[in-house]
Amino acid sequence: MENLSQNLTFHKSTVNKQDRHELNQHKSCVLWFTGLSGSGKSTLANEVEKRLYARGIRTYILDGDNIRLGLNKNLGFSVEDRRENIRRIGELSKLFVDAGVLVLAAFISPYEADRAMARNMFDSGEFIEIYVNCSLDICEKRDPKGLYKKARNGVIKEFTGISAPYEAPNSPELNIETGKYSLEVSAERIIEYLIQNQIL
Repeated sequence: MENLSQNLTFHKSTVNKQDRHELNQHKSCVLWFTGLSGSGKSTLANEVEKRLYARGIRTYILDGDNIRLGLNKNLGFSVEDRRENIRRIGELSKLFVDAGVLVLAAFISPYEADRAMARNMFDSGEFIEIYVNCSLDICEKRDPKGLYKKARNGVIKEFTGISAPYEAPNSPELNIETGKYSLEVSAERIIEYLIQNQIL
């Protein structure tokens, strides 16, 4: 069978990413929030976006459940499907970054190799891995969606942290301990990082 991708050519836009940065008066990047279910990824991403919006920064949140309800609704939770889920999210995030948007991607993304694959899609400094670091014990006590209870009862198979592994980042740009620090303090640390690294 003919490889159709051999017949494709990438077309560059006349308006480029740098042009969009100049228009927006800020750089673009992906804030990649990774951590266990219940660690506070979505909550933290929303708080950071609220603060960025108040500063006039163009943002968009990509959230795990939302993406699986639409773009990736044909994927399950096998190792292969999880990898494809992250690959698609990485490609989507790359488009947002090229558009000059600061994208906040909140996904468990349990495997180090998959996160590295996503990182490799971006230019240096554009992929900011944020480990939303919270103990399994605290996450399970929070259990906002009742998923841990279902996993413990065998209703949900291949659940990260219970019946499927979570590989914590070795060297994330930020390690945010949401079991120890308040939402406000955690969000401000991320804003400070963006300022220090001249993204804002």
